[in-house]
Amino acid sequence: MNMRGWRAIVLAVTGVVLTASCGYAAAIHSAEIPQEQLAGTWTSSAGTSLTFSKEHTFAGTGFDKVEAMAHCAHPETLSTGRWAFYVSPEGNGLIVPDETATRGHGLQLSFTGDPTCTVWVYLYGYLGDAEDPSMCPTKDPDAGCPPGGYLKRDKTASHS
Repeated sequence: MNMRGWRAIVLAVTGVVLTASCGYAAAIHSAEIPQEQLAGTWTSSAGTSLTFSKEHTFAGTGFDKVEAMAHCAHPETLSTGRWAFYVSPEGNGLIVPDETATRGHGLQLSFTGDPTCTVWVYLYGYLGDAEDPSMCPTKDPDAGCPPGGYLKRDKTASHS
């Protein structure tokens, strides 16, 4: 095979790989979920577990495995706190945590043991589907979630 033939094959394979990788990356989008769906237990493959109540409290374990909590003094000692959905009360795109919000695309965790430790949690779904969402504690949702960082809802756990 001549050089032109090899070049065509390389370009075709590169196009397929890029299309497939972009297609998979584009499949995960922000998902808006109601607080009823948030309530319950969520776990990650890295060993983090969070249980949310409808009363805006949470309890969890394995926070030392969450990269987004590296700024917290002692994440391994944190276990409880409060949560709130982020909303844009003025409709101008500036968002703030609000415990009166009943649904959202993201939420804030604030820890009882360290009031300076707050974490953004982004809610994702396949093509934005809120039926089977995932969550990711991260500093930047555009950067994606680190390996083992996604938490999935435990459908067998009872609601709080």
